[in-house]
Amino acid sequence: MDDRERSAWVAFNRVPGVGVARFRKLLERFGTLTEAWAAQRDGLALAGLDRRSLDAVTDMQRRLEPERELERARATGAAVITWRDAEYPALLSQIPDPPPVLYVKGTLLPEETGSVAMVGTRRATVYGRDVAERLAQDLATAGLAVVSGLAKGIDTHAHRGALAGSGPTIAVLGHGIDTLYPHENRRLAEQIVAQGALVTDYPVGTEPMAENFPPRNRIISGLSAGVIVVEADDRSGALITSKYAMEQDRDVFAIPGPISAPSSRGCNRLIQDGAKLVTSAADVLSELNPHLTAAAVRQLSLDFGGGAKSNSAGPAIPGTSGADDPLLTALREYGQPVHVDTLSRSLGKPVHEVTGTLTLLELQGKVRHAGGMRYQAAL
Repeated sequence: MDDRERSAWVAFNRVPGVGVARFRKLLERFGTLTEAWAAQRDGLALAGLDRRSLDAVTDMQRRLEPERELERARATGAAVITWRDAEYPALLSQIPDPPPVLYVKGTLLPEETGSVAMVGTRRATVYGRDVAERLAQDLATAGLAVVSGLAKGIDTHAHRGALAGSGPTIAVLGHGIDTLYPHENRRLAEQIVAQGALVTDYPVGTEPMAENFPPRNRIISGLSAGVIVVEADDRSGALITSKYAMEQDRDVFAIPGPISAPSSRGCNRLIQDGAKLVTSAADVLSELNPHLTAAAVRQLSLDFGGGAKSNSAGPAIPGTSGADDPLLTALREYGQPVHVDTLSRSLGKPVHEVTGTLTLLELQGKVRHAGGMRYQAAL
């Protein structure tokens, strides 16, 4: 595609109300968007544009210089990729409403690289942050790219984990490529560009408004073979991503959490509704990459519960071997609610292992959450 045609794609992407369906109508009528941009109002009407869209296009034709818009995008260091480019992600092209234009800073993945999305609440707990980072690191170590949204909370820790695992990671933005939100993730964004990419379908100059983020979630799921929800309450935006994933025929995974924790209600409900329960990276890898050998999976440190691994059946779940888990034994010895940090120090285990085991033991009815990150053995 030459720059003149690419400029027309960028120009139409700036027109309010001209989305996927109208891009297709214009291409069907004119063959190229260069011809469509040069068309008069009557010709545009023959492409099936309604009055509001016609008003928006003709207004932009008067005010906008397509070549300058392309220059603005490139001046940010971003590449402009369209439906008609070989670089356009194949997985994304398969969703019902793939964005016609992508602005990409960094390097998109080669098609042979598998990818999985990881999303969750901005108000993540210690448990959620630890699980997201560890799980993303294990998935990256196994060769999967991790896709998320660069938001505070789970998204941030998913990207960090992927970077720690020396794997690629993609952040899908809810604003123009020329800005960054949240600002405190600026350094993280730079690391992502060096090891993956920032991606958005919003034109240069688009501010990070709340209404931009739900639509961008379709791109997070669209770029991925599956979506993992780590922590989500009943109204979390992460559930929007999981909804898109189901509509796009992607796998949906969820991390179980304490039944008394609001931040886990969305995940636990997803599991009730058929999402795949995840206790380790092996649960994800076995679904997304059935050709991965069992030996390769076992080489990773995959078990969040801290239990010993079986040589034949993947990670063991604490409390299911017939013997009491050391954590459950410790809780019984305390005889009263104990804070997670105290248990971590007492057992000499990282907090994320302790919280992961507690979650599974709670789901088995063996411990109770007493509030404030304190747990006790069930009677």
